[in-house]
Amino acid sequence: MNIMLSPNRRDDTLEVIKTGDVLTINGEDFDFSPVGEGDTLPADAISSGWFTGEVNRIDGAIELTLILPNPWNYSPEQAFPVPLLNVPDGPVAFPLPLPEVPSETASEVQA
Repeated sequence: MNIMLSPNRRDDTLEVIKTGDVLTINGEDFDFSPVGEGDTLPADAISSGWFTGEVNRIDGAIELTLILPNPWNYSPEQAFPVPLLNVPDGPVAFPLPLPEVPSETASEVQA
C-alpha cells in the first residue's frame, strides 16, 4: 500500500492501522480488497473525511491519499510530507510535530 499525505491544519488525531488491504482509521475499518488491478474507487464512494481523491490499485498496490492533520506546532515533515511507500502491516507512522515549548521557557524567550 502506498499512502500519499495531504497536510491540513487541524487539531484532531489520526490513528491508522494497516492490515493487508484494510485500513483502520480511528477505529473504523475501510476494506479496499475489492479494488482490482487497474480499478479506481472514486473519492465520493468512501464515507470518510480522511480520504481525499480516488483509490487505485496499480501494480498490485493500493494507492490513496489521506488528510494529515497538522497541529499548531507542525514540523516541516508534516507540512511537506513524503509519500509512505510499501507501508507494512501494523500502525502507520506519520511525521511528528515539533516539540512543545514548556510555558515557563516560552515566557523566558519573550522576556
